[in-house]
Amino acid sequence: MFEKLALYLQYPFVRYALIVGILIALCSSLLGVTLVLKRYSFIGDGLSHLAFGAMAVAAVMNLTNDMLLVLPVTVISAVLLLRSGQNARIKGDAAIAMISVGALAFGYLIMNIFSTSSNLSGDVCSTLFGSTSILTLSKKEVWICVILSLAVIIIYILFYNKIFAITFDEDFSTATGTKASIYNLLIAIIIAIIIVLAMNLVGSLLISALVIFPALSAMRIFKSFRSVTICSAVLSVICAFSGIIISILAGTPVGSTIVAVDVFAFAICCLKERISGGSLR
Repeated sequence: MFEKLALYLQYPFVRYALIVGILIALCSSLLGVTLVLKRYSFIGDGLSHLAFGAMAVAAVMNLTNDMLLVLPVTVISAVLLLRSGQNARIKGDAAIAMISVGALAFGYLIMNIFSTSSNLSGDVCSTLFGSTSILTLSKKEVWICVILSLAVIIIYILFYNKIFAITFDEDFSTATGTKASIYNLLIAIIIAIIIVLAMNLVGSLLISALVIFPALSAMRIFKSFRSVTICSAVLSVICAFSGIIISILAGTPVGSTIVAVDVFAFAICCLKERISGGSLR
């Protein structure tokens, strides 16, 4: 098995997939803790399904680079969704559900009506559950992912204290002079970037698992926000690396395999919590 793995690692496309997969997993895990604590766990579903709709429009328009349309649409939607918050007549969870179902339906409808592909079902399936394109990345695509991922990581580190503050008590943060709306806007933009980057890795239906499972697993072991965030990042990177390697060796779908490893890691963390006794919160 190790000889086979060493053989595969000699190919550039495998190394590209590992680099992109690890970076996406790392970025996804950073905001996973914040989303869980702010009760926005399902925002990944809403935005990823909206990105699916935008991707369907891009496919119909024959755009060579669908990110030119998908990324701005997803960012704008994330900003509108998170900034509306509790002030809207339609609350956060209902808005996410509406976006999720509506965008998914319209995306599939558009792809059926204006289809330019001879394998529509294959295109839809790969978009929803992850595409093999993660194993056919070009150097340009890898560099785009690296630049965007580094931007997300740097922004998160620079504004870590502010994100921590608005995660636990947004009203108090505002009262002490923190411009919570600006940092909520920043979180929305970062989430949108992560969603778009993760589309090719795990597909629009599985993105939430990539964001949420590492955070939930880390919460079973640690108590503090910093410890949970670090543990979530480490677990996410390990699961992504393991999932891609298993996928390559076993010939299984990349996205589904990564999520399966995340679920397995969550089960282990739950078992560890039960053995150690008590619930860590």
